[in-house]
Amino acid sequence: MEKLYKNQISDIARAEYIEVAPNVSLHITDAGEGKPIVLIHGWPLSDEMYEYQYNDFINKNFRVIGITLRGFGKSSKPYGAYNYDVHAADIKTVLIKLDIKDAVLAGFSMGGAIAIRFVSKYFGEHVCKLVLAGAAAPLWTQRDDFKYNLPQSAVDDLIALNYKDRPALLSNFAKIFSATETSLNKGIGDWLNMIGLSASSHATAECLIALRDTDLRPDMKKIKIPTLILHGKKDKICSFDLAEQMLAGISNSQLIAFEKSGHSLFLEETEKFNAAIIKFAETK
Repeated sequence: MEKLYKNQISDIARAEYIEVAPNVSLHITDAGEGKPIVLIHGWPLSDEMYEYQYNDFINKNFRVIGITLRGFGKSSKPYGAYNYDVHAADIKTVLIKLDIKDAVLAGFSMGGAIAIRFVSKYFGEHVCKLVLAGAAAPLWTQRDDFKYNLPQSAVDDLIALNYKDRPALLSNFAKIFSATETSLNKGIGDWLNMIGLSASSHATAECLIALRDTDLRPDMKKIKIPTLILHGKKDKICSFDLAEQMLAGISNSQLIAFEKSGHSLFLEETEKFNAAIIKFAETK
């Protein structure tokens, strides 16, 4: 009874919003007890995308902390910079205020790219393991010496459409989000679209610019903590080539392929996705 009471008090005391800068607060989902798993969402979603991870991780005796980046979901939506350094600094502020140590940091898509920058920039402070799920890294767009994934001009078109018809941008994105257009049912698709619409237009565009322009190859060389790469073989947004480049560029990394999944591996193969993270987190 005493333990139950303490858990109730702990849950009541947890903040749903944490201020990371003057007039900028991030929405936080913080639940469960045990080793912390910190989840960073992808573009243009929010921490709500992890609905089907939260309960599973909590039931396996983990503390789960989902962070919604500025500009998205229920977090503040200021005008200004939205590069990976800004997001990494926000995440660090949250982890300092929550006194998080030895966490598993997991990032999906753009969140994976930001997680790489966080570990590189802060030398792995607060975290002991890294999970990169469908990560938009080491680059999301092609270069003369990097022939994978999207041409930069394709992202320019996405940015232009954001300012002309953002719902159309999200609708087009949804069509290629999974292995096929029918991999996710309509209810799940509508739910994801609603989350995407809650982002600000400014953040949506500025993060596309960061995705287009950021080269994380130097960052990967600085990562020394154990890293798990999870990636859909049928991913049309972050091609499987990117997973192979991350595996080659990050020491002490391992790759698990999701044969049936596109970009939305956390929904297409939820059980396998959750189990892989739990096993990785539990491994000494």
